[in-house]
Amino acid sequence: MTIDMHAHWSPPELMDIYRARTEPPMIHTNEAGEEVIKTRRGEQSFDGMFDDLETRLAEMDAHGVTTGVLSLWGPHQWIERLPVAESVPAVQVFNNATSAVCADNPGRFVAYGSLPMTDMDAAVAELDRIMTMPGMIGAIMPANAFMTHADAEAFRPLLAAANGHKAALFIHWGPRPGDPWPRTSADSDNFIRRMGTLDMQSSLSACTVTLTMTDLLDDYPDARFHIHNLGGNIAFEVERLDHRSMLDSPEEPLPSTRLTKPNLWYDCNSFGAKSIDMAIELYGVDRIVYATDGTAFGCDWTNKAIAAANLTEEERDMIRTGNARAMLGHLAPLQGLAQAAE
Repeated sequence: MTIDMHAHWSPPELMDIYRARTEPPMIHTNEAGEEVIKTRRGEQSFDGMFDDLETRLAEMDAHGVTTGVLSLWGPHQWIERLPVAESVPAVQVFNNATSAVCADNPGRFVAYGSLPMTDMDAAVAELDRIMTMPGMIGAIMPANAFMTHADAEAFRPLLAAANGHKAALFIHWGPRPGDPWPRTSADSDNFIRRMGTLDMQSSLSACTVTLTMTDLLDDYPDARFHIHNLGGNIAFEVERLDHRSMLDSPEEPLPSTRLTKPNLWYDCNSFGAKSIDMAIELYGVDRIVYATDGTAFGCDWTNKAIAAANLTEEERDMIRTGNARAMLGHLAPLQGLAQAAE
């Protein structure tokens, strides 16, 4: 049994939202008479933009993934940053459709919901709503909300609501409403590498510092927090962090001793065996969960990485399944899922 904690999903129902819009992102008919998605960057076909359930299930079966924890795919997360009157019905389309997938495929899916991020009252109300729905275990949140302790202050109502539900929050690289995005200029050489790896990992490292080296999470002990891609580059940077700490603030505990919290987990999406070994040495094997981005390529990559890492079979099982159960097993949907899968 394997639980994929980072499995992005784009339900076809989102196409109706695009078709109803009159400004990008939107679906329109181009000069060739073809329907395309028009964004700020131009036009692109639907190919790869939306998911087919049977294809996803077949890919999961082929790679040994029993359960996918679904979340909204990044290119569609603009719906969370629309004005609240537009955002609420849009995210509800995603949440309703995704909950239905969970309900119709017991034991195969649970999901992080999507929230209207332009209004905290509306975000809390939507989290309250989805936590009553089949399969919903919490919500995805933009990493920019956690880059610093000050950034996170505006999101305390949502953190408190998650704590009350004992829900999970998936901290994923991305902007808050109004943030300049992407931070990397599209005119840069190696734009994709600079944006999708260098900027992403730097952002997640900053989030990890906020989550572990402040008291932020201490106020929400019953919420669960999940950050992706090994929490940035901290496993590679920790020696530098310790060295600077010895020089700059010798009275403080070393950063390497402060990088875990009892309610924080890191997923291993997109990393190889060497990186996973370093992260385990730093965070502990009980803090790492399996992740793939929800693609067949990601499944193959992660399976090979875990197989090659310096782990016992028991530790591999912890990453594939046991740690996710420890994180989410108190939620009714996952309890039912785990029992069904066994």
